[in-house]
Amino acid sequence: MSDEQKYAISQYPDVEAVYRQLNNLIRQPLLEIRPEKLQAYLDYFETSCRRSKELTTEAKQYIPGGVQHNLAFNYPFPIAIEKAEGAYLWDVDGNRYIDFLQAGGPTVLGSNYAPVREKIFELLKTCGPVTGLFHEYELELAKLVNRLMPSIEMFRMLGSGTESVMAAIRAARVFTGKKFVIKVGGAYHGWSDPMLYGLHVPGTGRFEAKGIPRGASASTQEFFPNSIAALRRHLIFNRLRGGTAAVILEPLGPESGTRPVPFDFNRQVRKLCDEFGALLIFDEVVTGFRVGMGGAQGYFGVEPDLTVFGKCITGGYPMAGGVGGRADVVSTFAAGIGGTGERAYIGGTLSANPLSCAAGYFALQEMERTNAPVIAGRAGDRLTAGLQAIIEKYHLPFVAFNQGSIVHLETSAVMLLDLHNPFKLLKELKPRKHMMEQMGAAYMAEGLITLAGSRMYTSMADTDAVIDDALERFEVVLASFEGVG
Repeated sequence: MSDEQKYAISQYPDVEAVYRQLNNLIRQPLLEIRPEKLQAYLDYFETSCRRSKELTTEAKQYIPGGVQHNLAFNYPFPIAIEKAEGAYLWDVDGNRYIDFLQAGGPTVLGSNYAPVREKIFELLKTCGPVTGLFHEYELELAKLVNRLMPSIEMFRMLGSGTESVMAAIRAARVFTGKKFVIKVGGAYHGWSDPMLYGLHVPGTGRFEAKGIPRGASASTQEFFPNSIAALRRHLIFNRLRGGTAAVILEPLGPESGTRPVPFDFNRQVRKLCDEFGALLIFDEVVTGFRVGMGGAQGYFGVEPDLTVFGKCITGGYPMAGGVGGRADVVSTFAAGIGGTGERAYIGGTLSANPLSCAAGYFALQEMERTNAPVIAGRAGDRLTAGLQAIIEKYHLPFVAFNQGSIVHLETSAVMLLDLHNPFKLLKELKPRKHMMEQMGAAYMAEGLITLAGSRMYTSMADTDAVIDDALERFEVVLASFEGVG
């Protein structure tokens, strides 16, 4: 089987060209949707989403902010979903949407995929969703991940991507005896205390670390995206202070490729880690199995020492996370129980429960059988090409690019602001963020659910007809800007 057939990325984006376009967009003044059109979009929520508004308004009395997950904080108010199937979501008011959120990325097969669902029904007839004891599907899932992922000799299931990052960093420190961990500024690696350093916006350090003692992030460092020279400087300086335990990356770039990396970036980081005796951790919470069954590491041909998984490991079912990698490193989790040496303590009663492990085993089997990542990637290619054509048609400065089934549509470029230009960051962060929120609302009013109005995940369920329908809806929104038409 050729690489084109194995991996979702048919052609890696021209990173230099993408950044030229993104930098041009950042320099542009914000475009605005025509006021009457924006008001029509906001009216949609008031007239067509009344039950959602009732529910989420009441929820604010009992749930902070009214919703439980950051993805659900939609403008002007959250939408309550009642049904998910394939390429679509339906809200409690009966409105149907094309689902480009796909639960944040894990449902490469499409939502609520029937063959996996039926296997879970069968399991629940005979075994509870959790027992606290070993189940055969733990072994079957671990064996499958071992076969699919190039670098994974051993695998430990956990409950979330955040937990998995915590465990990977702990294992790296135990194994190396070093303390410093370096991340790319702006990357998201969950919400544990050390990883809220340099969150979302490169160079911001502890800006988002409210409620976290300084000591908790004192050994976390960041370097500006794609700067191999900056990473080398950190590694040299750390060597004078005891050394670096690990470098952790999103292999496509911070925030799942919003700031894309050059194709050889991961290989250069691998060489630096080898030179300085640091472990390389890939955060494949999004890319694992979405880029291909061998993950981003298989696509790039770079083997990390540890790989972090999240919701992708169960195909979107609950309690989804895990760490895999070198046997000598991962074995630190068993030290003191079934292993030797110092122990990296981790726990979790619900980790590796029968339901999650069975869901992961059957979802990954189906993804491999159907070649779902590649089919989803073709849908991403079609969506991106269509968006680029619309942007050109209306002479808009917006930027569309994709890494297979991960599609980026930048209209406000808020995620591209950083401390290289602090005045611009302080002046434009809020208005650009608000524009992104408005774009998300406009898309939703046209029957499209996206991730924060700037990222889309395609799935195997996105046929050509679904993508073409979506493009017609996107064009309605993109044609509604001041000065267009």
